Amino acid sequence: MKLDRRTVLAGTAAAFAAPLISAVPARADAKRQALVDSSLESARKILTGKDYPDAAKYIQGARGVLIVPELVQGGLIFGLAGGRGTLMARGAPSDWSPPAFYAMGSGSVGLQIGAKVSEVVFIIKTEKGLQAILDHRFKFGAEAGVALAIVGIGVEGGSTMAGGADIIAFASSQGLFAGASLEGSYLDPDNDWNALYYGNGANTKSIVLDRRFTNPGAEPIRQFMAKW
Repeated sequence: MKLDRRTVLAGTAAAFAAPLISAVPARADAKRQALVDSSLESARKILTGKDYPDAAKYIQGARGVLIVPELVQGGLIFGLAGGRGTLMARGAPSDWSPPAFYAMGSGSVGLQIGAKVSEVVFIIKTEKGLQAILDHRFKFGAEAGVALAIVGIGVEGGSTMAGGADIIAFASSQGLFAGASLEGSYLDPDNDWNALYYGNGANTKSIVLDRRFTNPGAEPIRQFMAKW
């Protein structure tokens, strides 16, 4: 039987293309890419904005950064919070890892009025702070020996305490939300999202420490962080 030449060429092209397609994670992962892009905008706002003059100082020599572009808090009596973020670690000057995905949440009881959306950038100053976040579910205010300082617009905190902190949170908020705090919030690595964005087997440590995975969509935020 005589094969059609176009069929043969198409099959050959597909055979060559298939390994290339499977070897590179798809950039068009809209949900996770949107979070990476939002993290870049939040990092740019906090690190270069005039409202946060100390952020650029503290990022110098920092071990890592965790960015939560949208932390939603709200409720009456019972306050709930939730959001997603990205964690990046510095390996060397101007060399930042691709972002790994994290979920953030909390529950609190107290006088809660209205709702607010917070934009939070956690500057991780020390190796101790980074390892505490990497090793297990991290709960702010409950980790022995890990000091947290909260500064920024919309959050009451002592900037004088930031110099000795392992992790410094810069936050801005929109909307009324009385009595809320980052204390008691927790961070969990989201390896389902990591695998969807980077490929099978991707987890937090293999992304930010071992650098075994990458995605073209993460390059803009890595290039921005390379300035610090």
